[in-house]
Amino acid sequence: MAIEIGAQAPDFELKNQHGESVKLSDFRGEKNVVLVFYPFAFTGVCTGEVCEIQKELPRLQNDAVQVLAVSADSPFSLRVFGDQQGLEYPLLSDFWPHGEVSRAYGVFNEDKGCAVRGTFVIDKDGVVRWSVVNGLPDARDTQEYLAALGAL
Repeated sequence: MAIEIGAQAPDFELKNQHGESVKLSDFRGEKNVVLVFYPFAFTGVCTGEVCEIQKELPRLQNDAVQVLAVSADSPFSLRVFGDQQGLEYPLLSDFWPHGEVSRAYGVFNEDKGCAVRGTFVIDKDGVVRWSVVNGLPDARDTQEYLAALGAL
């Protein structure tokens, strides 16, 4: 079961596609966070979703908001994926311990070994203010992210 709205977002530290450590708590007091879990790089629906985020990046990531995308892929795979797709936001690797952060947010599919499509809007105080969780085949709508951010 996904973490509930109103709950404190579990902190984490993961490597991005460039091998740099990114901590959720580094944004506390500074920026709201759109935390996007997706199953795997290089797959059809996932590629469409991350490219749609890139298209909306000027509205989704700015002085007040940071986008963080998380999958169970290795940082090396995420580097190639991000470069190929021209992604300009952090792609975080939940590779090892495998799916630990996805599990903390209640979006890890044990049978498939990956996250389902969960998105969490986390405010500057680290509280989950909005979320959507879709199954593996069901893409999310980035316009919903924008609406949720507008409501903060």
